[in-house]
Amino acid sequence: MSAVANPATVGECLRVGAGFSQGDRNWIAEQFATLDARLAGFHADATELEVSVKDREARGQKVTLECWIAGRQKIVTTSTEEDLHAALNDVRDDLRRKLNDAKTRQEPRNNKHLRDIPQPQGDIDPIDEDPARADAETV
Repeated sequence: MSAVANPATVGECLRVGAGFSQGDRNWIAEQFATLDARLAGFHADATELEVSVKDREARGQKVTLECWIAGRQKIVTTSTEEDLHAALNDVRDDLRRKLNDAKTRQEPRNNKHLRDIPQPQGDIDPIDEDPARADAETV
């Protein structure tokens, strides 16, 4: 994996949407801090996160976390947990899972399961590889 000059972090990329105020942003960024390690593989300029809540603190509240990374499909995670803290943790964990799945799909060469499958080896005679060598050995 190549090193990213300006790695994405939750603090840089997070926007708060409907249902949250700017005052909630720092608290939410602290809750999502564990995503920093996963986002570090992407450029901060090309990564955006937005969290929003519908019907906050009501019985049917719905928390949504959207992630845009340039060159990839938008990832959306939702939670209908009644406790706001639990709902935020739920969408955070779901986003981490989806980012890992997307990486595995995009870069199968890094998939341990694919590396563990033995690759078929062709029966190549070393003499057949270099014709000049084959002539020298038959003389």
